[in-house]
Amino acid sequence: MPNEIKSESCESKEQKPEMACHSHVIREQGPDQLEKKESTTHTNGRSAADLKLSASKPQSRTGRKLGAKKTEDKTSQNRKVTDYYPIRRSNRKTKAELKSEEHRHIDDLIKNDIEEGLQIKHIEGKGRGIFAAKSFKKGEFVVEYHGDLLELAEAKIKEAQYAQDPKKGCYMYYFQYQSKTYCVDATEETSRLGRLINHSKTGNCQTRLHPINGTPHLILVASRDIEAEEELLYDYGDRSKASVLAHPWLKY
Repeated sequence: MPNEIKSESCESKEQKPEMACHSHVIREQGPDQLEKKESTTHTNGRSAADLKLSASKPQSRTGRKLGAKKTEDKTSQNRKVTDYYPIRRSNRKTKAELKSEEHRHIDDLIKNDIEEGLQIKHIEGKGRGIFAAKSFKKGEFVVEYHGDLLELAEAKIKEAQYAQDPKKGCYMYYFQYQSKTYCVDATEETSRLGRLINHSKTGNCQTRLHPINGTPHLILVASRDIEAEEELLYDYGDRSKASVLAHPWLKY
C-alpha cells in the first residue's frame, strides 16, 4: 500500500513539468504562428503608440468641429440684415427734385415760345378770350404773360402815351422783383396768347414770377383744377377809381 501511494506521488511530480512545458510552448510559438499573430495584431491596432494616437484623433476632430461651430455661430450673430435681404433703393423723387424738374420744364417752354392747350374764342359783348383746350391741374403752368420788360420810370412814360389813345388799350402789368418795380408791357399786338386772358375777381388762374438767369418772367398758373373748354381768367388787381371808371368790368 505504501508503495502504491509513492508511485502515484511520482507520477504527479512528473506531470507538473509537462504542464509547465506546455505553458511555455504557448508563449514561444513557431514562426508560422508568430507571423499569423503579428498579422492579426497589425490589423487590430499596430502598436501602443498607434493606439494612443488613434484614441486621441476622435477628440481632436471633435475639438475642431466645436471650434468651427462656435465660429459659425459668432459669424451668424455678426451678420447684418442686409446680408440676407438686398437693399431696396427708392425711386421716389424728393419735393426739391420735382420742383427743380418743373422749373426747368417751364424754362424750356418760355425760351421756345411754346403755348400749349389754349385757343382763342370770340365772346359776345366782351371781345376775344382765351379758353382751355385741355384740362390743367392746380398749380400747373398755363402760359407766359409775354411782353416788353420795363423798369418803373420807362413804364410810366409808356403808360402816359397809351392814355392819349383810348382805342389802343393798355396791357401793362406792374410787379415787384428783388426790391425793384418792373412792368411787363404787352400792349403791342402779337401772336402771344397770355396778353388776351380776361379779368375776373374770381378767376381760375393767378400770376407768378418765374426768374430765368436773374431775369423775371411773368407767368400764369392754374389756381384750381381747370376743365377743357373753360375760359381762362385772372384778377388784374387794379382797383383804382380812374381804372374802374375807364373799365367798369374791373369791378367783377
